[in-house]
Amino acid sequence: MSEPHSTNADLFEAAQRVIPGGVNSPVRAFGSVGGTPYFVARAEGSYVFDVEGRRYVDFVQSYGAIILGHAHPAVTEAVAKAAADGTSYGAPTEREVALAERIAAAAAEVDQVRLTSSGTEATMTAVRLARGFTGRPQIVKFAGCYHGHADSLLAAGGSGVATLGLSGSAGVPPSAVADTVVAPYNEVPELDDQVAAVIVEPVAANMGVVPPAPGFLEGLRAACDEAGALLIFDEVITGFRLGRGGAAERFGVTPDIACFGKVIGGGLPIGALGARTEIMQTLAPTGPVYQAGTLSGNPLATAAGLAALEQLTPAAYAELEARAGQFANGMREALTRSGFDAAVVQVGTLVGLYCGPVAGPGWVAADYDDARTTDEQAYARLHAELLRRGVAFAPGAYEAIFVSLAHTPDIIDEALGAIADAASAAAQA
Repeated sequence: MSEPHSTNADLFEAAQRVIPGGVNSPVRAFGSVGGTPYFVARAEGSYVFDVEGRRYVDFVQSYGAIILGHAHPAVTEAVAKAAADGTSYGAPTEREVALAERIAAAAAEVDQVRLTSSGTEATMTAVRLARGFTGRPQIVKFAGCYHGHADSLLAAGGSGVATLGLSGSAGVPPSAVADTVVAPYNEVPELDDQVAAVIVEPVAANMGVVPPAPGFLEGLRAACDEAGALLIFDEVITGFRLGRGGAAERFGVTPDIACFGKVIGGGLPIGALGARTEIMQTLAPTGPVYQAGTLSGNPLATAAGLAALEQLTPAAYAELEARAGQFANGMREALTRSGFDAAVVQVGTLVGLYCGPVAGPGWVAADYDDARTTDEQAYARLHAELLRRGVAFAPGAYEAIFVSLAHTPDIIDEALGAIADAASAAAQA
C-alpha cells in the first residue's frame, strides 16, 4: 500500500497513476471546471471535510443519494448493527422484504419490486423487462435524460455525458442503439407497434433541472396506452426526494414501471424497479426475462435505506421543500445582486442552475437544446470561487443542486453569503 497523502494535489497525482483520470466516475472529474478535485476525508450533516481539513457546505450530497445529511445517526447506527451480523450472504433477508414493502406502499404503480445494486441496473432491467413483456424491440428516450451507462440508453444522455461533450460513448456499437429512438424532452413523440416502452425522467435532473411542461407526462401516458407500449419513469433521483410517492404522485401520472435508487439506499449502493404483478412476473425466476445480482438487496444497503425512509415523514418533506425554496430564492437574489447572469430553477426539493445571459431570472429550460446553452465557462468560474469560500457544487454544469434536511436555515444563509461573494468575483473575472 502506498504512503499516506496529505494534500488533494498529492492524492490526485497518485490517483491518476492507478485510476483512469484519477476518479471512479467521470462526473467527479474537474476537467470542465479546472483545478484539482478535493478528496473527502469525512462528512457530517451538511458538510464534507477534505484531506487537508478544509470544510465545505456540501450541495452535492452524493448526487442526491443523501437526503438526511451525511452520517445521520439513524443510518450509521443501522449500518453498524447490520454489519455486525455480516456484510453479504447471497441469500434472502428480512430487510429485503421490508424495503420492497416500503417502496410498494409508497408507489401506487408498484405491486412488486426487484432490488438491484445501482440505478443503472434498475433502468437496464426495466428496459429488458419492457421488451420481454411486450415482445417489441424499440425504446424511446429523451435527449438530455440520463438513465445510467447501459449501452442502449447512453444516446444523447445528460449529466457527465453532456459535461464531456459526448453524444454517447465509444465502445457502443451501432447495433446496441439501433432500436433506441431519441426524442426532444417535453414533446410527446408518435409511437407505433414496434415501441416496447418510453423511458423518461419525469423531472429531468441530468441537464440541470428541467420540469415537465404541462401535459407532457399526461401525453406520454396517453400515447403509450394508445400504442400498447409501457411507460417507464426513471425516478432514481426524484423517487422519495420529491415526496413519498415521487414524481408520479406529484404530477398525478402513473407509469407502468418505476425505477428507484439513491435515497432508498441511505447513501449505500442500491437500485430498484417496480411494477404491477403482471409485468414483474415476467422476470426470472417466474418468467423468461433474466436478471441477477450477487449483491442485490445487500444487507447493509437495505438497513441504511430503511433507516433513511423511516425519517422521511410528510413534515420532513414539507421542511425539505421549504429549505430548497429558501436556498433557490436566496441564490437567485444573490446572483442577480452580484451581476452574475444566471437562472435558478426549483421543482419541489430539486434546484438547478443555468449560467449566462440567455438564462435570465425566471428563465426555464424546456429541453436539452435549451439546457446546453448554459455558459460552462461561467459555471467553472463560479465553481472555483465557491470552493475558495467553502461551498461545494458538483464539478459539472448539468448537475442538480441538492439540499438536505441537515441544511438548516442558518447554514443556508451562511452558504448564500458565500455564493454572493463568489458570484461577484466570478462576474468580474
